[in-house]
Amino acid sequence: MTTDTAIRQVFLQPGDWHFGDRATRISTLLGSCVSITLWHPRLLVGGMCHYMLPRGDGRRDRALDGRYADEALQLLLMAAQRAGAKPEELQVKLFGGGDMFEASGATIHVSAQNVSAARDLARRHGLRVVSEDLGGIGHRHLRYEVGSGAVWVKHARRTLSMGGA
Repeated sequence: MTTDTAIRQVFLQPGDWHFGDRATRISTLLGSCVSITLWHPRLLVGGMCHYMLPRGDGRRDRALDGRYADEALQLLLMAAQRAGAKPEELQVKLFGGGDMFEASGATIHVSAQNVSAARDLARRHGLRVVSEDLGGIGHRHLRYEVGSGAVWVKHARRTLSMGGA
């Protein structure tokens, strides 16, 4: 008798999301984008999104779009509900929103807007945020093991070449 212990590997591109069971590992690379992870400790199911912008255009004549924080979270919550998880039972972790243009002097930072959107959406949906790693400079590599709910984060500070010899 053999046991299938294969882990399904999922890599999220910007705008992607995935919800899976204990045999799922989800990873992504974040810059100014943000990932929200959901995990149900009893059912051992969970998901992650990789959104690019804080909100969609509000149009109801199209499918939900994972590129936007509000719609990506809605997609994850619908998947959690289909799996039998109630929002108040979920553990939520927030990641990303790194400033990728530290030296640019830009006045509008999408990274800060994405961070605010994540926190605001969690609060509005009554979700319990158990951990966050948001803001700062540079990008992050994430790996989420749905079976345990653990998320590993590796930071990589962005460096700008100033020229020279």
